Amino acid sequence: MKLNYKKIGDYIRLINERNTDLAVSTLLGVNMTKIYMPTVANMTSLDLSKYKIVRKGRFACNIMHVGRDERLPVSLFEKNEPALVSPAYITFEVKDSKKLLPEFLMMIFQKPEFDRLTWYVSDSSVRGGLEWERFCEIEIPIPDIEVQKSVVSAYNGLLKNQKCFEDSLNDLQLICDSFMENLAKKNDLKILGEYIKQCDERNQNLEVKNLLGISINKKFFPSNTNQADLDVNGYKVVHRGQFSFVTVTSRNGEKISVALLDSETGIVSSTYVVFKIIDEEKFLSEFLLLWFKRADFDRYARFHSCGSARETFNWEDMCAVKLPIPDIAIQRSIVAIHHALESRKRINENLKNMITPLCPVLMKGVVDNLAIN
Repeated sequence: MKLNYKKIGDYIRLINERNTDLAVSTLLGVNMTKIYMPTVANMTSLDLSKYKIVRKGRFACNIMHVGRDERLPVSLFEKNEPALVSPAYITFEVKDSKKLLPEFLMMIFQKPEFDRLTWYVSDSSVRGGLEWERFCEIEIPIPDIEVQKSVVSAYNGLLKNQKCFEDSLNDLQLICDSFMENLAKKNDLKILGEYIKQCDERNQNLEVKNLLGISINKKFFPSNTNQADLDVNGYKVVHRGQFSFVTVTSRNGEKISVALLDSETGIVSSTYVVFKIIDEEKFLSEFLLLWFKRADFDRYARFHSCGSARETFNWEDMCAVKLPIPDIAIQRSIVAIHHALESRKRINENLKNMITPLCPVLMKGVVDNLAIN
């Protein structure tokens, strides 16, 4: 039996609403994962009156690079407040939601098969554009509206549960942030230099091959530098439980790169500073890392950096940092809360990664059901 496939163009219509009165100022783009995101464009020189408005229930897509990217960046706008997208985008909406739910159509767009199909029918230009007329000719399975509602309800239920879990993370993050802020206000500040000491172990025997860098997210990462071209003999060794930081803070996203190693021993550039806590019974290294992760500390490090072409935050500057060091029991408590937060963040990411692939699975059930009936 032939499946109940219909042309998309029979169910959607183009919308070309422009921001002529400049009433809307939020500018968004659609990424490859089919999610709206804030634009990275410099808006100071943009004529926003030419930009297209997307409202709740409306779609926006970029059909210019489908052949090149092998994906169709398209997304359903679900916020109450309208936003803007590039005039190069196509904006459209479903003609009759009693025949085709916008949410169901978005689920179809999320299928990898749909991306492959749009790539297949794109033109042969350098960018591999997809003409609107060609897009409208694509046929999709459109079951009874009650079936659509059932599938959308199941999918939205999963998303709602994941969102509730994510919201609980925000509450836990607020607890951590507020706790650290209150410590700074209510406790006597200590000079960090009295609790840390510099380490200068070199990789002289070349035993350590684990070359590391430090990101602005306060994490170590494996360096992709070719070690064959480096003399790592003079590189500094970092052991588990030790800190290291990059002294140069200019052109670094207004942040300082500092991290605590929680994995196997590694080596870092000889220009980095390596140090450790003198007495972990009084001062936890993980508590200090939480202090370093605060946005206020990034601002502090940038403000106290010196230099011209290369501004640096040196060892002496680090030692001069003042911070609250509460009782060790309090430190352990906030570190434990932070561990729980990080664990739940990983669970949340796993949930999101599991939900997205379920969309094609649900759609396959719809297609199979159409084939049977």
